[in-house]
Amino acid sequence: MRSYSKLAIPHPADLVFGLAPNPVRTRSGMVIGGGQVYPELNFTLPPMEISEANWPEIRRQYQEIIGGATLRAAELGAPGLVVEFETLPPMCERPAWAIELAQILLEGLREAEAQHGLKGVLRMTPNDLREMRRPPLMRRGELFDRMMETFDGAAAAGAELLSIESTGGKEVCDEALTMCDLPQVLFALCVLGVRDMRFLWTELKRIADRHGVFCAGDTACGFGNTAMVLAEKQYIPRVFAAVVRAVSAVRTLVGYECGCVGPGKDCGYENIYLKAITGCPMSMEGKASACAHLSPLGNIAGATCDTWSNESVQNVKLLAAMAPTCYAEQLIYDCRLFNTASAHGPAAACTLRDWLVESDAASDPQAWVLRPDVAVDVARAIVEAPDHYAAGRAAAAAALGALRAAHAGGALRVPERELVWLDTLDESLAALPSDESAFIDQMLATVDTSRFLLSEYGL
Repeated sequence: MRSYSKLAIPHPADLVFGLAPNPVRTRSGMVIGGGQVYPELNFTLPPMEISEANWPEIRRQYQEIIGGATLRAAELGAPGLVVEFETLPPMCERPAWAIELAQILLEGLREAEAQHGLKGVLRMTPNDLREMRRPPLMRRGELFDRMMETFDGAAAAGAELLSIESTGGKEVCDEALTMCDLPQVLFALCVLGVRDMRFLWTELKRIADRHGVFCAGDTACGFGNTAMVLAEKQYIPRVFAAVVRAVSAVRTLVGYECGCVGPGKDCGYENIYLKAITGCPMSMEGKASACAHLSPLGNIAGATCDTWSNESVQNVKLLAAMAPTCYAEQLIYDCRLFNTASAHGPAAACTLRDWLVESDAASDPQAWVLRPDVAVDVARAIVEAPDHYAAGRAAAAAALGALRAAHAGGALRVPERELVWLDTLDESLAALPSDESAFIDQMLATVDTSRFLLSEYGL
């Protein structure tokens, strides 16, 4: 297990797109975090049943996706292309299906390199099948075994980047978010989630090492992004969602403690904190992810990215071409702008970075906590804490302090109805015990323990 007691990027000025102290080099020669931002294309099927009868058409769809995207990338002179294959649950339930589709995508990347010289790499992101059973079995059982078989088969086939949107702790967090219950969020992310991440990524590191591939990273999508979507619908306060985002970094960091090297999974907006802590490259998604979800983070998310992604877009026909091909073009043009700024030197790159930040930060608390200066403060609070529970409390306190100071100084717009939540959340934090064991005992007396199995989290 690694541990992080200091920041790899301690100065906000050095937290910028395309550059990471610990870049990742792929077999094709892409150096992610080595000076260029690469497009990362994410896609899915149109609405259709995943079945034996439809399998020939499903194969055709993936062949079409990879063929169209790589051809357009080659035509536009992209320096490389990251392709993410997020499986759909029936594919992961039947690992041979997911592995076969991964092979189709890998073959498409190999053909593009042979014909056009396009560098490429596949990120494999199987579903976390464990959540399909309630209460879930997190460390054993048929669903767990199928998920791991999918990882193993895809890595053996040549998928170099292994990722997942893992869900340990979600059984508690879903209700905690709707109730704006910060202690329960801390319990879900920094007690249950941390323990699950440690177990899961230890297992995934064994698979990665066996096949000579990379543990790329996890994401707290089911936590932080769920909060963001709820806030966007005005179901919960935006300041609460911003604090959840900061806390979620503690959970996702455990993957790096277990051997992840990046690029971190795109839908983890907490990746800016992790880049500051670990120095590993990170994928981010922003404005182009509107095909999958709305957000207030369209530009600021790109300020420190090393790959720039779009979230899952369905393979449907648009006026110009199939949607994945169109999104590949959009990402490539965005990356051209990133890389042109970098080519003009560090000052130009920082100017573009600062414009991306400034365009979003003042409009929403969730954007403000992704400013590089705030991110470094939150990241430092995390690494200076003695344990994960303390780190979660420290991250929340740092985020709240940043929001309060920005609003008081007139730099951040916080809805009038949400101002009371700054005090409410501060009071909630202050009332928590300092000792993790005491906190666990307190939470077990209040949460619905029928939703999860203590033994599956090593408790």
